[in-house]
Amino acid sequence: MSYARLPGLPIVDAMTPAVLVLAGPVTREEVAGLCDDVRARLEATGARVVVCDVGGLGPPGLGVVDLLARLQLAARRAGGRIRLRDPDPALHALLDLVGLRFEVEGEVEQREPALGVEEAVEPGDPAV
Repeated sequence: MSYARLPGLPIVDAMTPAVLVLAGPVTREEVAGLCDDVRARLEATGARVVVCDVGGLGPPGLGVVDLLARLQLAARRAGGRIRLRDPDPALHALLDLVGLRFEVEGEVEQREPALGVEEAVEPGDPAV
């Protein structure tokens, strides 16, 4: 019995996130297409994360916040999530201000200690 072998490494391909580059000011008309693109990338790659490169979006504003919130909602509905790449510090602050949390590439997750950080032990602390 023979079968056609699929190209690539399926295990690696399923774990590699797709990348969506967001450049320039995005109009309201483009938002729906970008949401469809996020859903399509999640389905096509089998990955659970789409990395959104937001470095070229320009100055952060409420339009960018709306775009990212809609992309995250589209990804969640498709069973995934988005991760931001290269966000402007002002965008990060604006997202915090409006109460939106996004995973950012290169940041340590909240539940994991940063690499190279050791917990201090005080004299007299009971051994665990």
